Amino acid sequence: QVQLVESGGGLVQPGGSLRLSCAASGSGFSIGVMGWYRQAPGKERDVVATITRGGSTNYADSVKGRFTLSRDNAKNTVYLEMNSLKPEDTAVYYCHAPRVLLSNTLRYLEVWGQGTLVTVSS
Repeated sequence: QVQLVESGGGLVQPGGSLRLSCAASGSGFSIGVMGWYRQAPGKERDVVATITRGGSTNYADSVKGRFTLSRDNAKNTVYLEMNSLKPEDTAVYYCHAPRVLLSNTLRYLEVWGQGTLVTVSS
């Protein structure tokens, strides 16, 4: 099985910074696109940013210029650097891999992390 394990959430003041990490664990798999979604209370889960295996990124308009997504393919890990945080960034952040190739079966899985809470408040 493949799991996405997130870390780095917490409480931060407006204007502050946090760095989220998401590491894929398991064996016999290959991951293409990875990304982060977030879900605020009472709202739908929305995409924050995505990154291809080659490093091409896309960001939601609401985070452009403030968030930076990067990845380390050797470690199967992505990092979301969040700066100039605002109260409206408060949400549970989920790591996502839409197409994980399993080497033994040559089948694809969609995998979600368990979520990490980011609270931006003074």
